[in-house]
Amino acid sequence: MLRFAIKRTQRQLCSSSILRENLILSSPVYDVNKICDKIETYKKSIIDRQLHNEKELLNSISTLDNNRANISEYNKEIKNIQIRRKDLEKLIKEDLDNKIKHGDEIQQLKVRANELKTKVKDLMILINDSCSALPNLIDPSSPISEPEIIDWINPMNEYVADPERNHVDIMTKKNMLNLSTASNVVGTSWYYLINGGALLERALTNYAIEKAIGRGFQFVIPPTMAKREIIDACGFRPRDMNNEQQIYYLNNSNLGLIATAEITLAALGINQTFNVEKGAKKVVGISRSYRAEAGARGRDTKGLYRVHEFSKVELFCWSKPTHSNELLQELKNFQVDLVQSLGIPAKLLNMPANDLGSPAFQKYDIEAWMPGRGNFGEITSTSNCTDFQSRRMNTKYSDGNNKPEYLHTLNGTAMAVPRVIIAIVENFYNKKTNQISIPKPLQKYMGTEYI
Repeated sequence: MLRFAIKRTQRQLCSSSILRENLILSSPVYDVNKICDKIETYKKSIIDRQLHNEKELLNSISTLDNNRANISEYNKEIKNIQIRRKDLEKLIKEDLDNKIKHGDEIQQLKVRANELKTKVKDLMILINDSCSALPNLIDPSSPISEPEIIDWINPMNEYVADPERNHVDIMTKKNMLNLSTASNVVGTSWYYLINGGALLERALTNYAIEKAIGRGFQFVIPPTMAKREIIDACGFRPRDMNNEQQIYYLNNSNLGLIATAEITLAALGINQTFNVEKGAKKVVGISRSYRAEAGARGRDTKGLYRVHEFSKVELFCWSKPTHSNELLQELKNFQVDLVQSLGIPAKLLNMPANDLGSPAFQKYDIEAWMPGRGNFGEITSTSNCTDFQSRRMNTKYSDGNNKPEYLHTLNGTAMAVPRVIIAIVENFYNKKTNQISIPKPLQKYMGTEYI
């Protein structure tokens, strides 16, 4: 079975000379034979995801089998050379006169062996690059191009757009939101939350964290920066599936601002072997999150829907492979219960292949009705990434009897604050009283029933 890991070359890491810090991740070990056996399935995954670098990935994986075969042939030749050298060295040891007779051949064999070893090393780098760039496979139940509505949450008789419920106008008028000053201070897609807006954020984060702790999640406050190799290992490449820049990278540094706490929560598993015999390891973290191209697609550039920085409560889990689908359903149900408890009208979706990105094997989203926007908008997402991230993070489990195996990782949104604020403001604003009703679970944190 062809499994290997190689030392990363400078070319693999980055063309920039700024990456001077020591790396903490070893190169992932891929089961190349298993990947080659599923090349057509991987090709379908690449095509169905509609990744912006689809052509490059298809070309790369097409060479994988040939490169594997060439390595096998080169290794056979190296082995034969070693056998021949040992035979010749034995003859010389028996009779020194044979050194003159066979010395040139030994030297030629040595040169050829070094040439072949260099070729093997170069091909292993190409194979490793190809495997690293591959997206995950896709769950057969995932739609191809359009989301599948699984359920309605707090359903309404009809969903009617109402521009007078626009959250920007309501929150600005009620001194909950200041976009104009933020624009002067930083730029577009930045904001100040003030008074009731800021209190609503605190209430939402506290509520989500308490709900998660009550479900057995350990509370973590993670860093909001990570090394590039960690960001890459989680599947957050410099450009996302829509070719938009995802990450703010710091100049003259090996660091980037995280797009979600998923990145630094996943990093808790670097080079770790967990005991998950009694159940999955589950953590919930709160952080500020940063998105470099908020609103770059020309939609929702005004208001809180697409912003560069926001608070987010994230769920992250490590599971035995046999239990990961069950855990995905658990995360999905947690999100449904939370949204239902807030009274927000929404729909639960099984997301299609072209919305999965690279790490996810399967993903569910919840989209809330936002009448001021006149549309549904994503407020939660949960994914099973199988061993995509754990293989790159070297995160394993052991039952004590067999050798450690890679865990499956899962992530889910507990609270994406700005978007949930939009849903609350636009659905629960009373135009007659000029009041926003606070969902009952949040009232104890807010100290009031209305804003």
